[in-house]
Amino acid sequence: MRHPGELLQEKLNNSGMSRKELALRTNVTEKHICTIVNGNKDISTAFARKLGYVFPDSKYWLNLQAQYDAYQASLREEYEISLEEMELLKPLRDIMAYFIDRGYMHNNCGDASKVIQLREFLQISDLTQIPKITYNAAYRAQLTTNVKVDPYVLFAWQRLCEKETESISINKSIDKDLLRRSVGRIKKAMFGSINKGIQEVQGILAECGIAFQVVQNFRGAPVQGFIKETASGRLILCLTIRGKRADRFWFTLFHEIAHILNGDNKTRFVDFDSVQGKAEQLADQYASDTLISPEKYRKFILSGDCTSWDQITAFAEAVEVKPFIVLGRLQNDGYVDWSDYTDKVVRYDWA
Repeated sequence: MRHPGELLQEKLNNSGMSRKELALRTNVTEKHICTIVNGNKDISTAFARKLGYVFPDSKYWLNLQAQYDAYQASLREEYEISLEEMELLKPLRDIMAYFIDRGYMHNNCGDASKVIQLREFLQISDLTQIPKITYNAAYRAQLTTNVKVDPYVLFAWQRLCEKETESISINKSIDKDLLRRSVGRIKKAMFGSINKGIQEVQGILAECGIAFQVVQNFRGAPVQGFIKETASGRLILCLTIRGKRADRFWFTLFHEIAHILNGDNKTRFVDFDSVQGKAEQLADQYASDTLISPEKYRKFILSGDCTSWDQITAFAEAVEVKPFIVLGRLQNDGYVDWSDYTDKVVRYDWA
């Protein structure tokens, strides 16, 4: 980017005005003009106002200088990036590629520029500070000893959730009463295709004041669901299809709805590696009871024939859920082995 002084010299050339005459018109020394047009001195606010009398529009010269200063600052910023921060591009590689694919970043640049882009997108001036930031959110993470959580990927995924829900129009405030009354409509959404179901749930939750979206999951962020009230006051709810099982997806949806109804997103910080505790148990219970009536489920179990596929499908029809919901519940409760009915397990794949 050229120094504003070069553009000033072009202005002089085009007008036929000498540097000496410009010095007289602006009441500065000719040396002052020379240092500016040679790029050795910047255009100050005071001098920009004087230029505005000679070449109308002082804001033009101020903007030129501001743009040049910002460009120079960005060059210095890229040069001063630490090796530690540059190394963070490695764990963020997959999610960064997704950002590029979605148009949130561009790829025609070097690593230093990518760090700057990540800072801008993630709204943080130094990526190395990410692990120190507390998450004001309720996470539902399915963690095992074999799953690793990367705080940088998790932070980036949270920002992705915010970005992916920005364009969703919702009612201004959360309406819990309407949300409770809408549970039946949400359950019915599982009967169509997953894409149609997501759209239906999105519309229902928008009426309740919740921006809902299903977001791509990434290694390092083993999260099933995410709730957060953004700085602007929007309540967002995001799910992934991590694990791919349809029964897990719908269970998690109602689990997160329970967190919202219980006010967990307002009153507590839920760490991503915590899946135990009273709030989690209450949310699990709500999801279980909402999907399948506990009284009807108890009678079904006591009937003595709850493991044949014919009975599973018949019971699912009676309680108005898909058979995969009943199967998942039976497998979770130990009445059916996880290896049984593998051909009946419905899976969702990210497209």
